[in-house]
Amino acid sequence: MPTSKSAKKNVRQDAVLRMRNRDKKSALRTQIKKFVVAVKKNELEEAEKNLTLATKKLDKIAAKNIIHKKTASRKKSRLTKMLNKQKAASSQIS
Repeated sequence: MPTSKSAKKNVRQDAVLRMRNRDKKSALRTQIKKFVVAVKKNELEEAEKNLTLATKKLDKIAAKNIIHKKTASRKKSRLTKMLNKQKAASSQIS
């Protein structure tokens, strides 16, 4: 338990920042899920829109050091690869 005034303030600040980071990570996961669902349903236009939004969120979160920049890069790469694979599969069918 913190005893000094500054230690108590740090505990309060940490709680606020932790909740803020949690909200941002949750919003990111939601956006990624929307993208994945669109890809699985073969809605490529919707998937492209969601990929753009997910990429933007990943960049913002990485810039604020909520996640590591290489983690963000890896996720963007995997999502893009997923979309390109689906596009190739749907173009072969048509």
